[in-house]
Amino acid sequence: MRCVIQRISKGKVFVNNEVVGEIDKGLLVLCAFLATDTQKTIDWMTNKVANLRIFPDENNKLNKSLLDVKGKALVVSNFSLYGDCANGSRPNFAQSAPKEISEPLYNSFVQKLKEKVPVATGRFGKKMELELYSDGPITVVVEK
Repeated sequence: MRCVIQRISKGKVFVNNEVVGEIDKGLLVLCAFLATDTQKTIDWMTNKVANLRIFPDENNKLNKSLLDVKGKALVVSNFSLYGDCANGSRPNFAQSAPKEISEPLYNSFVQKLKEKVPVATGRFGKKMELELYSDGPITVVVEK
């Protein structure tokens, strides 16, 4: 599982010009899955996202987590995170888990994260547009 996590002050996800997910202060979590990912992978990533210290404390050091700041998560599936660009000009998405595997993993990740923080989502497998206000910018890649 690979996540690109960006600290945001607010964000929205649109499908067909309709807002389907929206948060204020929190994290945008773009996520992709491998066919070998398991519930153990989901559990690890859920804890990592909720506890990742990328929010500033009173001394402006990155010491606070999503839990500490009572932030929200905007989780968006993004199979292209496993696009391999090493050869040629067109990314190879062969590493990305097929829908039959990745959709249940995505749903599990969203449900587990909801046990820790408020979560809004995009729509799995749909063409989405994102509107966001990056905060920092702070962006990290987390992989398990």
